[in-house]
Amino acid sequence: MTVEGWTLILLFTAVTVALAKPMGMWLFALYEGRRTPFHAVLGPVERAFYRLAGVDPEREQSWRCYAVHMLLFQAATLLLTYAILRLQAVLPLNPRGLAGIGPDGAMNTAISFTTNTNWQWYSGEVVLSNLSQMLGLATHNFWSAASGIAIAFALIRGFARRETTGIGNFWADMTRITLYLLLPICVVYAVFLIASGVPQTFAALADATTLEGVRQHIVLGPVASQEAIKMLGTNGGGFFNANSAHPFENPTALTNFVQMVSIFSIGVGLTWCFGKAVGNTRQGWAILAAMM
Repeated sequence: MTVEGWTLILLFTAVTVALAKPMGMWLFALYEGRRTPFHAVLGPVERAFYRLAGVDPEREQSWRCYAVHMLLFQAATLLLTYAILRLQAVLPLNPRGLAGIGPDGAMNTAISFTTNTNWQWYSGEVVLSNLSQMLGLATHNFWSAASGIAIAFALIRGFARRETTGIGNFWADMTRITLYLLLPICVVYAVFLIASGVPQTFAALADATTLEGVRQHIVLGPVASQEAIKMLGTNGGGFFNANSAHPFENPTALTNFVQMVSIFSIGVGLTWCFGKAVGNTRQGWAILAAMM
């Protein structure tokens, strides 16, 4: 093990632990439903969603109701992704004219991304259109991550409340987590990745000539936007088959370090959020220490 290797491990650990409290404070604000700086811009979007969906965000749900609503949401998004993959050939944003996915492959992928497993039996750059990558998979990277955090919030409420019949509102938790946590971070994250050399385009291919003089077609697409939520939401399922080993997903040592840290950032923040919710932040630090 080299000095550089140990230095990287120590730096990664220090940055990850340092993020626990600020990320935890942000998560705790969402856990309590408090206002954030983003409410001035995104608050109308949140309220519009509640009106369109007929959701009362102040109405708490029992654990059974919370679980049923979560499962219904997951089932609906699973079927949406299945349909997108099956109908890929006739849907837009398919510049390479790729065929639709077979029923078994489409169902496997839909289930995988719905459950945050993100297991890939295919090479993304060979099989999937830009629309399938964005609407079929990248959206699931938001939904499955938000669902996991929402369930963590519900679990924390169960520990923190001495006596209650409600553990929050699934739709309110999902909306707030997506709008005020995942989306803002991913916008900044994606811009950083684009500036670092990660593609973000609807172009289909780039033609290149190798050192041996062979013509090569290099697949392009909306990579940065998918990469950001893939890493932040602890998802797999990159735009390319090699995932973050591919230079178009992870081109520099800095992007590699940021991706490493981002995978752990929400997880460590939830430990501090738990400690704050139960009235003893030392419990949160103890859980983080055990995790580390």
